[in-house]
Amino acid sequence: LFVDSQIVKWNVEAAIKSFKGDKEAQAVVDRIDVHYQPGHGFTSMGETKESDGRYFNSDNKFSKDRFLPVGPLHCETAQLIDISGDKMKLVHDHSVLSEPHDSIIVRRDIIKTRQIYDMDEFPNAVKDPAESGVFRNGKKVTVKLTSQAPAFSMREFKLKKGDEVTLILTNHDKVEDLTHGFAMPKYDINFIVNPQETKSVTFIADKPGVYWCYCTHFCHAMH
Repeated sequence: LFVDSQIVKWNVEAAIKSFKGDKEAQAVVDRIDVHYQPGHGFTSMGETKESDGRYFNSDNKFSKDRFLPVGPLHCETAQLIDISGDKMKLVHDHSVLSEPHDSIIVRRDIIKTRQIYDMDEFPNAVKDPAESGVFRNGKKVTVKLTSQAPAFSMREFKLKKGDEVTLILTNHDKVEDLTHGFAMPKYDINFIVNPQETKSVTFIADKPGVYWCYCTHFCHAMH
């Protein structure tokens, strides 16, 4: 109920009876306030054949005053509600990106996570630090790098003004969550590479000079 800022639980059979004219039928079973207007709602496993009717997630709008502003885009609120009993219960209240439009709730036992990537899944992976270097084909240049705490495989690389540069970085660490980053602020480049993963970026080297490249995810001194 967008205007009333509420989630309402209905008895479908009673609603049908009420629609047919039964004045005694109580269609509304329960109400719970949310903050504030619920724009989108999702039930646990509701987008599958195993919908269980246990939880409801209310993605709310116009709730910007609930959190301290940290920039021009203010966060909104999502609220997780237990709908399994006679009375609905708010069980979690959290911030979400502004104008939330989609959510999904799935059981944790069907989420199979990986601790690290498989390097063989990336055709451009730099599998050995010895493969690192600057490879030129006319104006097109490929820079191959590996990263393993606490260093990149090359301390520096040189390009020519006007080069179209594709930088390929492979994270050689095998420790869960040992993420590395690569940033070149003057070129608006910043990306992360998880353990055994390969990422790349292409840019035009159109600014003569010397530029810092550094890891944005602290993993070790001097990296």
